[in-house]
Amino acid sequence: MDQDAARQPTSWASLADGGLQPPYAGGRQTHDRQVRTTRRSHDMVPSCPVHVVEALAAHLFSNVDTMHDLDSTGLRAHFDPATDSDQHSLREFIDLVADAGYVVDSDEHGDDPELIAPDGSAVETWHEDYPYPNLMDRREYETQKRLLQIELLKLQYSIDDTGDRHVIVFEGRDAAGKGGAIKRFSEHLNPRRCRTVALDKPSDRELGQWNFQRYIQHFPTAGEIVLFDRSWYNRGGVERVMGFCTDEEHRIFLHQAPKLEEMMIESGIHVTKFWFSVTRQEQRTRFAIRQLDPVRRWKLSPMDLESLGRWDDYTRAKEEMFAATDTDAAPWICVKSNDKKRARLNAMRYFLSQYDYEGKDEDVVGQPDPRLVRRARDTVGD
Repeated sequence: MDQDAARQPTSWASLADGGLQPPYAGGRQTHDRQVRTTRRSHDMVPSCPVHVVEALAAHLFSNVDTMHDLDSTGLRAHFDPATDSDQHSLREFIDLVADAGYVVDSDEHGDDPELIAPDGSAVETWHEDYPYPNLMDRREYETQKRLLQIELLKLQYSIDDTGDRHVIVFEGRDAAGKGGAIKRFSEHLNPRRCRTVALDKPSDRELGQWNFQRYIQHFPTAGEIVLFDRSWYNRGGVERVMGFCTDEEHRIFLHQAPKLEEMMIESGIHVTKFWFSVTRQEQRTRFAIRQLDPVRRWKLSPMDLESLGRWDDYTRAKEEMFAATDTDAAPWICVKSNDKKRARLNAMRYFLSQYDYEGKDEDVVGQPDPRLVRRARDTVGD
């Protein structure tokens, strides 16, 4: 068949019956999966031009190296991120990846999984807006992580002696790597002096309280480190975007948050606020991994799926939050987290670099990578 002719099917019926002829070599099973994918592509966006859906299916059954290639077909240009239908389509996109034969591969440590395309290549959406051409080497990462975790222990010994109190806030978009960073921060610290706080949605009683009240009760005592896996900044992010607070409640929050943190600091609590920054394509890849991997599926909540089509809304909310709450007393520190390994190490470095403690190894701690770690107010518009 003439290739140009094959790329101009005359009807959706011809596509559904296998009229689509992308360049691939395979048997009946591959053909059937291709037809199923084409049908689902049309169901996702029935108003989408035929050539766009054809390109999507062709990419799924040829040498696709990245999900960015998938988006280069132009399919995403036909989505309106502000509509409910887009949210539905993005959910379907995750299912489409599964139907196409993508699988999850974890390393020997069981973490940092990769999404593997049907041709065996790794999906490398982490390249998007990232300053390094390669992911960090596992062996180098493990070596540096151990040394930095020893430094964290030294700091904890010092905190125990001085009675200092520390709050570390971990925020960021869904699947940005907050939980993994918290795990590496705390895994070798004395659990009697280090706690992680990850609150569920507020109870009916908590809904009637001051917004900050349920977090304050978890603040540290003398000699303690408390890591917040999300925090009072839920009001500036998910609550703002999903309509769980009024405009007035949001305005009050942005006014009060810096005041609360100023009081915390005046009372002797050290406050560190991290924002883990993942790009749009990489977030979608990580969501697909969560859906495909049974041991990670619990991480993909209905709220995560609801957030998929609201990327721009979250961006506006984030930048509004930074403008009001990135203060010199309690700055927001943004960490590029497309490479989770580098993100974890650089967050540790930033935290350790802020304090003096007995036995500190300056050569190990060093300074965070300025290509990956920046003040939030300097990232607005990125």
